[in-house]
Amino acid sequence: MPFCRSSGDAALSAADGGPKPYPLKTCIVSGEKLGSMGKPPVAVVENQEVKFCCKSCIKDFNKDPQKYLKEIAVKAK
Repeated sequence: MPFCRSSGDAALSAADGGPKPYPLKTCIVSGEKLGSMGKPPVAVVENQEVKFCCKSCIKDFNKDPQKYLKEIAVKAK
């Protein structure tokens, strides 16, 4: 299960050995614009920061995290 933290928390940058920043402006699960439902929840999974439009998307993400991590990698290019 990913470690969730507030998007306002301080985090190490990727250059400092911290997680890779989330490259998208939308939720990887729903496709909704980030911030459209309030402050986006943030998780770090396998050294990749992941942002969601809402907490319920975290539950869907956790059903198949590898699928979504691959989608992030593809869409980031």
